[in-house]
Amino acid sequence: MSGTAAVDPRAVVAPGAVLGPGTTVGPFTVIGPRVKIGAGCQIASHVVIDGSTEIGDRCRIFPFASVGLPPQDLKYKGEDTRLTVGSDNVIRESVTLNLGTAGGGGLTSIGDRNLLMAGVHIAHDCHVGSGIIFANAATLAGHVDVEDGATIGAFSGVHQFCRIGRDAFVGGYSVITQDALPYCLTVGNRAEGHGPNLVGLRRRGCPEESITALKRAYRTLFRSKKSRDAALAEIEETDGKIPEVAYLLAFVRSSERGVIG
Repeated sequence: MSGTAAVDPRAVVAPGAVLGPGTTVGPFTVIGPRVKIGAGCQIASHVVIDGSTEIGDRCRIFPFASVGLPPQDLKYKGEDTRLTVGSDNVIRESVTLNLGTAGGGGLTSIGDRNLLMAGVHIAHDCHVGSGIIFANAATLAGHVDVEDGATIGAFSGVHQFCRIGRDAFVGGYSVITQDALPYCLTVGNRAEGHGPNLVGLRRRGCPEESITALKRAYRTLFRSKKSRDAALAEIEETDGKIPEVAYLLAFVRSSERGVIG
């Protein structure tokens, strides 16, 4: 353990754990021997961090969070798998972040600058990007990919092997059983698409030309009577050179579970 970290004497930090300079650890927190935590992190009281877990710099972890414990997967037999968490994340009360499984690649990964509100659960083998907001009690089953800039509303559940696209907005209490389109609103139980997230796109500075093209692409995909292949070909011919539309097309074409429309 680094001598430059400030650890409350009532905390338990196992030999072998690495704490970066300026990191603080509150009372009654338990940190396991294979944990590596970067510089300037604030670990509150009553946190458990274990397993082969690596956390970046300047993260804030609030009470009763459980980070790097075994996955809730009956196939897991104690194999050495990992959890990586990037920098500048806020992990609020009672968040649970699980290790990966051997069958799912052995890694659960979380990027940078994410806000995980109270009660969020990120299961084994999920891959979460950066700049994402998880509202209270949002839940990812195993093997879910969440791309940069997405928002997942409170008490929403995402089925295993689904994807949440870049800058997607999933409304509260939604049930996601297919891929949620990038740049779009997806809401409900079972979830349905509600077109491009116009407010969110403008807040992020998306050009109006791109917003108009995304609206046109969404109408062609879901409100015309064309087949999926014909609709994609028409969109590519009309607006395929606009980066956001090109990404939307690639997302739809690469979907294995189908997309929510």
